[in-house]
Amino acid sequence: MILIIGEMMLSLLNKLGIIIILAVIISKIGIFRKLIIKKNITFMDKIFLSIVFGAIGIMGTYSSVPINGALANTRIVGVMVGALLGGPMVGFMAGLIAGGHRFLIDIGGFTAVACGVATIVEGLFGGYAHYYIRNKSPKWEWAFLLGVISEFIQMIIILLIARPFGDALQLVKIILFPMVVVNSFGIAIFIGIIENIYTEYDRIAASQAEKTLKIANLTLPYLRQGLNYEVAQKVVGIIKESVDVAAVTITNRHEILAHKGIGEDHHCQGFDLQTEATKEVIQTGQYKIINDKDSIKCIKNDCTLKSAIVVPLKERDRVVGILKLYRTEENSITSIDTELALGLAQLFSTQIELSRVEHQNKLITEAELKSLQAQINPHFLFNAINTIVSFIQFDSGKAKQLLISLAELFRKSLSNNQDMVDMDVELKHIASYLEIEKARFGDKLQVKYDIQKNVVCKLPPLILQPIVENAVVHGILPKKSGGSVTIRCRKNHEDILLEVIDDGIGMEAEELKGLLNQQSDTNCIGLMNVNRRLINLYGEEYKLQIKSTYNEGTSVLIKIPYVKGRYSSEVKEEIVA
Repeated sequence: MILIIGEMMLSLLNKLGIIIILAVIISKIGIFRKLIIKKNITFMDKIFLSIVFGAIGIMGTYSSVPINGALANTRIVGVMVGALLGGPMVGFMAGLIAGGHRFLIDIGGFTAVACGVATIVEGLFGGYAHYYIRNKSPKWEWAFLLGVISEFIQMIIILLIARPFGDALQLVKIILFPMVVVNSFGIAIFIGIIENIYTEYDRIAASQAEKTLKIANLTLPYLRQGLNYEVAQKVVGIIKESVDVAAVTITNRHEILAHKGIGEDHHCQGFDLQTEATKEVIQTGQYKIINDKDSIKCIKNDCTLKSAIVVPLKERDRVVGILKLYRTEENSITSIDTELALGLAQLFSTQIELSRVEHQNKLITEAELKSLQAQINPHFLFNAINTIVSFIQFDSGKAKQLLISLAELFRKSLSNNQDMVDMDVELKHIASYLEIEKARFGDKLQVKYDIQKNVVCKLPPLILQPIVENAVVHGILPKKSGGSVTIRCRKNHEDILLEVIDDGIGMEAEELKGLLNQQSDTNCIGLMNVNRRLINLYGEEYKLQIKSTYNEGTSVLIKIPYVKGRYSSEVKEEIVA
């Protein structure tokens, strides 16, 4: 009997070798590797695993060793490995496939029913053992132990079901040791090969993380300056030197800021966005993989860039540009490329936003100082007090209201340190200022409000006051007959439109053309500051839009991306009144 057992063990080892070779081949297949490293496998993933490992179980049945009217085989190797990887559902289904095949196909012996049942039970056993060993290390040792237990389960089921019992007992005495040792060894090797996939993935992930952090560290000094041509050129150069890709591109929402690598002769700085994929990413905010040259749609037919990953660069959940990594082969963007691009985009987005916040805080401070100076300067304060004194003599109620408005104006100017305020708060601030000016100049200054109902948004503080002050001081007051200032607010598609319109003296075309560039002109500091803040916060497309006609008036349009906030109907009614 010892000789028979020895020969059987050698035969099973030879059969097992085929399965191990198959395990190595499977571990190299991309789709299988992706499936194995997924943290949460779907129902369809489990179906796929069940079929694969059930088929390996069937292969083990066909590569069996006949013995005493039955079969010694390696069927359980595939079923147990699938169960340990995928859990109870995969274990049961793989066991059902392999065990059902053993029962339905008449290929040997009186143990067909017993072996079919045993395979399903072992699959369930391995499936529930999956929860126990998934956080154990090394898993192959536990897999060997579970293989031993599963083989003993099979032997017990053979003794319980197979008949005649005497033949079943004699069979178990012969096959017990070879099948326990060989199959447990096979399960351990198979799991060890799978573990190697995890190890390799962790190594690559660590390498990519190190590379990403290195790039982030090198680009940080540049991205603190914001996203522009010069910064983008430096950043793409750093990425190209650090990452094995054919080319790198960074754009804003409208044009290419920089391109490094293959295609530099036609993917030029300042060119409009060329691909629909890039425009789609900017619109949706979701990354996209391009797998063929036709989808890239390069303007040059012989361009060798054939695949790419396009990821958005965001600021406050708004896409401000894209990062694109290219390769020269179709379908060559790997999961590693994807993770690298997403990691870089996230880090770049954070750096860009921090640069914006830093610059914005500086501009807000300047704006607050400017506003404070405008409202506390001796002329304004003196004139406001004189106006209130004059009203005390004949209209004490109006004088009281003006004092309240003056107090509100100072209170908001001194305490406003928020990044964003509700629109009604900003409008009430403007109403306080205008009430004092209107009382001072009487019929020479008319104020109108055209506020669309149910429009709510948040906007930067002190963004309207410089515009309104400019309209009053430089538009209406120089005009002998005076005039009116209209404050209009409405929602248009995805933007809130705030417009300050006056029918004052207006400007000549040349004066209007250079208005926002005359940094030495103190009369324009408020307008320039507001313009810089808007561009810094929302991008170039949100700059001030100024229209003016000499002797007819001026309109200044502010666009604010719609952000839902609170809105007080009481305040709105008070302002309109």
